[in-house]
Amino acid sequence: MPSPNPAYIGALIDLVNASPFPTHMLMQLKSIAFDHAVVSLRTDTCHLQPFGIVHGGVLATLIDTATFWAAFLRLPADDGLVNIDLKLNYLEPVSSGMLTATGRCIRAGRWLSYAEANVTEADGKLVAHGTSTLMALPGKGLDLKVNKFLGG
Repeated sequence: MPSPNPAYIGALIDLVNASPFPTHMLMQLKSIAFDHAVVSLRTDTCHLQPFGIVHGGVLATLIDTATFWAAFLRLPADDGLVNIDLKLNYLEPVSSGMLTATGRCIRAGRWLSYAEANVTEADGKLVAHGTSTLMALPGKGLDLKVNKFLGG
């Protein structure tokens, strides 16, 4: 597998972080590498359910996003990716603070990949864990006007 182009990584992070949904969620892609991604979210009142804790959908979104980007770089440049299965466990309630989702691609295949993510609070406390199965979408890659891989 060729090395990812640092210029592509920078353009990708900029695109993701300026996109409507991550902006709406106050979520940022912090880093991406082969089989690894880190996503962060500073909780705000918009993330809380009526009982004053972060809504489970916020944690699910973090897991979905971290697993997605952890698997993404293994794809050919012209392929996109879609989540086809998401399983998660909520382990601790959260009411405020910075949340970090760390994704790891466990198996990268040509058509299907499998990834996991942990969501932790700023002190490292594990609050949620999940897994995701992702499917490649040929012809649906991102055109960032920069080669995805060095030499390519």
